[in-house]
Amino acid sequence: MSAKILFGFHAVTVRLKTAPESILDIQVDATRRDARMRQFAERAQAAGARLVDSDDERLTRLCGSPRHQGVVARVNPLPQKHSLDDVLDEVDGPPLLLVLDGVTDPHNLGACLRVADGAGAHAVVAPKDHAVGLNATVAKVSSGAAETVPYLMVTNLARTLNELKERDIRVVGFSDDAERTLYEADLSGPVALVLGAEGPGMRQLTRKTCDELVRIPMAGAVESLNVSVAAGVCLYEARRQRTK
Repeated sequence: MSAKILFGFHAVTVRLKTAPESILDIQVDATRRDARMRQFAERAQAAGARLVDSDDERLTRLCGSPRHQGVVARVNPLPQKHSLDDVLDEVDGPPLLLVLDGVTDPHNLGACLRVADGAGAHAVVAPKDHAVGLNATVAKVSSGAAETVPYLMVTNLARTLNELKERDIRVVGFSDDAERTLYEADLSGPVALVLGAEGPGMRQLTRKTCDELVRIPMAGAVESLNVSVAAGVCLYEARRQRTK
């Protein structure tokens, strides 16, 4: 099993909390001696993780980014849910899913996973093509949510959406030209919220598969939101409706 790279305080700290035994070692910038690094080192040592002194150049080379914050971990991959059915079979209450059609930027995916975790979404679903997979950048931007929210890449997104509908999960797509707004939709029951990439939006087949199309009302000059911001708006509206 090949090691996986995590970098940044948030991503590595989440792994320390959830699966410290999976950490092979954590390399830290030996020149960084601030309070945040000292607190992190104490937490890592308390969890039994092996700390290795390193330098900025090596850390950047190891994770492929200069934004490592002085912390890079080599970890064993955690077991993933085998399928969407496995995830749904374990859900207690109405499922809440985020579906991303055509999101290829790792920063956007990382931010979507972070907001999905915060809103209590049970999984994020994306097609295997026209989508970015999990990598170290996604893990860093997600602040550890890539470790906690199942990210499931499916072969045929339209077929998967139809399978969700067979489970009585309502598929609600977001489109700027929809007549009804997000706040007019009932998101309190089992629902999959479908967002497309910025610019092209959802693909036509995905759009046609949705039970309903709604829009986020825009009151200013801009015509649309970043996909991760839109994900936050729609997921938290669903969460609000569920806690009335």
